[in-house]
Amino acid sequence: FVLFSFSRVALPCSVQEYQVGQLYSVAEASKNETGGGEGIQVLKNEPYEKDGEKGQYTHKIYHLKSKVPGFVRMIAPEGSLVFHEKAWNAYPYCRTIVTNEYMKDDFFIKIETWHKPDLGTSENVHDLDPNTWKSVEVVHVDIADRTQVEPADYKADEDPVLFQSVKTKRGPLGPNWKKELAADEDCPKMCAYKLVTIKFKWWGLQNKVENFIQKQEKRIFTNFHRQLFCWIDKWIDLTMEDIRRMEDETQRELEALRNQGQVRGTSAANDE
Repeated sequence: FVLFSFSRVALPCSVQEYQVGQLYSVAEASKNETGGGEGIQVLKNEPYEKDGEKGQYTHKIYHLKSKVPGFVRMIAPEGSLVFHEKAWNAYPYCRTIVTNEYMKDDFFIKIETWHKPDLGTSENVHDLDPNTWKSVEVVHVDIADRTQVEPADYKADEDPVLFQSVKTKRGPLGPNWKKELAADEDCPKMCAYKLVTIKFKWWGLQNKVENFIQKQEKRIFTNFHRQLFCWIDKWIDLTMEDIRRMEDETQRELEALRNQGQVRGTSAANDE
C-alpha cells in the first residue's frame, strides 16, 4: 500500500531566487537539527549526469532517535532509527528518496518537486495517471497562516505576517497576500509542487505511522518555507558559488555539531 499527498507551497520570490534560497535554508536548518549524537551527516554532495538529466546529487544520513514517535522507538531495535536520504537536484525538478536499512523494501518516502512560476494554479504537474491523481490528497501550505504552525514551532522572527525584507521590501504578508501577489505584475512569484509518496509496511502500525509521516512532512514544509522567506535578506545576494562554499563549510560543521552538545531541533511533536 502506498500513500500519496500533494503539497502546494506558494512564495513571493522567483523560481531562480528560490534555487539559492532553498539551498541556503537547507544548510541552516541542518545545523539547527544537529547535536548530541543526532542529526545530519553529509556523505556526498557532487554534480551528476544520468539519462540526460544533470544536477547535484547528495547523500545524507539522518540519525533521528528523538525525532520519531515514541510508539516506534519502543519497538524499533537500537541503531534502526537511521535514515538515508538521496537527492537528485536537477532544478527546477528535484527528487528525494528516504530509506531505512533495517526496514529495507518495506519503507520509503519519495518527494518529487516541480518549481513553477505561478501561485499554485497548475494541476497534476507530475503527470500522474488520472486514477492515481484522483486518490491524491492535496495540501495547501500557506506560509502566512499561523494556524498551520504547531505552537511549539512558532517563532516571531520567522513569521511572514510580521516580517518585511530590508533588501527586497517584500512582506509583511497579509491574509490576502496571494491575491495581492497575483495582481502585482512586478513582484516575483512561484510555487513548489511537492508530491510525497510513502510506503510503510509494518503490521499493526501502518496507518498510524503513515499518518504521522504525512503530518510531519506538512509541518516540515510549512516551517521550512516560513524560515526561507524570513531569511531572504541573508540569501538574496548569494551566488551558486557562494552556496557550494557554504555547503562545504556546513558539512564540516555538522560533523563537529553531531558529536557534541545536546539534541536539538524538531522532536516528534506528539506521540499520537
